[in-house]
Amino acid sequence: IRPDNAKYFAEALKQNGYSTAAFGKWHETATWEVSVSGPFDRWPTNSGFDKFYGFIGGETNQWDPVIFDGVTKVGKKDDPDYHFTTDMTNEAIEWVKFQKAMTPDKPFMVYYATGATHAPHHAPKEWIEKYKGKFDAGWLKLREETFERQKSLGIIPQEAQLAPMPSDIKDWESLSSDEKRLFALQMETFAGFAEHTDVEVGRLVDAIDQVGELENTLFIYIMGDNGSSAEGGLEGTYNELVHLNGIFDEETVESMLEHADDWGGPNSFPHMSAAWAVATDAPFKWTKQMAADFGGTRNGMVMHWPNGIDAKGEIRQQWHHVNDVAPTIFEAANLPIPKSINGVEQIPMDGVSMLYAVKDAEAPDQHTTQYFEMFGNRAIYHEGWLARVVHMVPWVGKPRAAFADESWELYNIEEDFSLVNNLAEENPEKLKEMQELFEKEAIENNVYPLDDRLYERFNAAIAGRPDLMGDRKSLTLAQGMEGILENTFLNVKNTSKTIVANVSLEGNDKGIILCQGGKFGGWALYMDKGRPAYTYNYFGLERYTIAAPKALSKGDAEVTLQFDYDGDGIGKGGTAKLYVDGVLVAEGRVEKTEPAVFSADETADVGKDDATQVADKVFKDVEDSEFTGYVNSVTISIPE
Repeated sequence: IRPDNAKYFAEALKQNGYSTAAFGKWHETATWEVSVSGPFDRWPTNSGFDKFYGFIGGETNQWDPVIFDGVTKVGKKDDPDYHFTTDMTNEAIEWVKFQKAMTPDKPFMVYYATGATHAPHHAPKEWIEKYKGKFDAGWLKLREETFERQKSLGIIPQEAQLAPMPSDIKDWESLSSDEKRLFALQMETFAGFAEHTDVEVGRLVDAIDQVGELENTLFIYIMGDNGSSAEGGLEGTYNELVHLNGIFDEETVESMLEHADDWGGPNSFPHMSAAWAVATDAPFKWTKQMAADFGGTRNGMVMHWPNGIDAKGEIRQQWHHVNDVAPTIFEAANLPIPKSINGVEQIPMDGVSMLYAVKDAEAPDQHTTQYFEMFGNRAIYHEGWLARVVHMVPWVGKPRAAFADESWELYNIEEDFSLVNNLAEENPEKLKEMQELFEKEAIENNVYPLDDRLYERFNAAIAGRPDLMGDRKSLTLAQGMEGILENTFLNVKNTSKTIVANVSLEGNDKGIILCQGGKFGGWALYMDKGRPAYTYNYFGLERYTIAAPKALSKGDAEVTLQFDYDGDGIGKGGTAKLYVDGVLVAEGRVEKTEPAVFSADETADVGKDDATQVADKVFKDVEDSEFTGYVNSVTISIPE
């Protein structure tokens, strides 16, 4: 939870006369605060932004996103070529132009955060096809070419080494033709997604040029997703949610190739192999989630401000971190860093302005110390040195050793840009100094206790975080109550559940009574051709459906779904029974269930299925899923 004494810098800009807006990914609001009940003080529009248009979760479906305008959930635009990156860019362009039309002398600040290139990798087919065959030589070749290009451009030192590949990464030449075909397609999709995004950024740049403000606008353009991500595992995935549930044996190369024509499109939720993540994080060894390695933390950055920066097309090598962005903006805007906002004394900002480096390529570093930590992977940077612990590799998903039994590594970055030569044994004094510094920084920045749980964190009860439902065992809803994100809905995973719906029917009814999730995982109680039915969608890989044999006539009815979980672990199956007015009308097995998470942003809905369809073999879209009757009440409960 972000406290009131750490307000976003946007708040200070707004109070100093700026128009402010945020577009795209937010993922800063506590999960238990994302519902109609709020509170809304940690949503963007109460965090310094006049305007917000984007998604609240950690990722979104680019074809069928769950979008908020301010704090109100809105539907996607009716456009056959819809893609969220284009949509958010259109919104940003319209906002800038409108703001300049109404208040031409008022400065503006835009926070523009695309979903790219975070999973799912969704790109228009023509962008993917642009890269057909471009990666057929494999990941090692791409990595080596990237490394040489970095040197020729002066991005990395000429003496830098290419870090060794992790031992788990297979040699490209040892792969089968099917593996090469699948893996090449994954990288083609990633590349298409990246270029499509870059073009959208370019449209925003052009729009600011059109309103006559490009020369006097500071752009800080950070490229990438913390380094490329290895969450796709060693073989990649057609549906990333399978891996986010800690399941890595449901998909095969053959089963994924069956969807080759859909890869990157609306029927997919894909992620590439970790080998491509390693390749695109060159010259480093590791990837996103690896806070112990620059492959998981270092990104390219461009600063563009013709009226404020004399240097053109030059490279700077001073060491900086993302927390330096805000102080840079304050200095550029000629505003002091606020000591108090709305009467609340603010804690000091950790970062420093980067403009000194803009002015002097040889200026000594001013950001001299920085800690890193994620899932137990941790490091400390200080004055050209890095000490670290590689605690857990993303595609393995479990610690290498207990925290107390781990060995620290030590690197001299000024002599070893790529973190290749571990100096821990030959310089134990320096390592001890760095470990003590990490301890100090970790305590000051609330890093402890270290928590290396992965999939358990999706479950509030296991993770130990607040839960809007608390100890409640039942939830009663009615027609029109929709858009309930997973973390503010009753947790029905790994347990039995009962749904009792009191509905008024028109006859030959169709549509959703109650659902949760979407076509990449979830469940739905609905009517089809007048018959009550229940579908459990297991990651889009299997669909278990039971349905009443006879249609219900017009009038009131009570439709009940009882699911008896097998127990004895997580992700197990169970028996589903369907009742109408207390009479059993259908029964069947659900062989497997999803143990940790249905989605980052699909919702639970009454009366229709927002975004993608759980029962996608029955309903083609949101409009098709709208219930023709009326849900007077529906109660979902789990055992006491």
